[in-house]
Amino acid sequence: MEKKANSGKIKLVPMTPEMYDLFFREFENDPDLYADPGKFVPYAYSKEAVAKYVQRQRDLNRISLAILYEEEIVGEIVFKNIEEDRSATLSITLKNSKCKNRGIGTEAERLAVRYAFEKLNIPILYADTIQTNTRSQHVLEKVGFTMIREDREFKYYRITHDFS
Repeated sequence: MEKKANSGKIKLVPMTPEMYDLFFREFENDPDLYADPGKFVPYAYSKEAVAKYVQRQRDLNRISLAILYEEEIVGEIVFKNIEEDRSATLSITLKNSKCKNRGIGTEAERLAVRYAFEKLNIPILYADTIQTNTRSQHVLEKVGFTMIREDREFKYYRITHDFS
């Protein structure tokens, strides 16, 4: 069993286009995250696709942060659907299976929640996972999210911060 990452080794920094390019060069789709395994398609790196992804993040006014583990880019945190001083939706992606089951995602989500509350002044943070992503559901609950509803495809979560 791999050693769990300790909190001092994880940090979040603003994601740059160059960082995204490095991230996606080693990115792998996770077959466990497909509700229909027949729809799984391995990821193929494309500089053009990465550029489109970066532009889409900008066009949608998303806040993208790189997850660094000992200075290596191992994932991304994205705040989307941002309603200033009200709420946002948290998304996390780790680049490949080598980054999973090591505590990296858990610590990154803890840091992201703190960032949303303290730096963005967002009192409500949402997240969702597909029904089959039990790993993500476990991590969300571990960092303090509560499941608020579910449907056939997704489970929806929320965490709140009282600024009073």
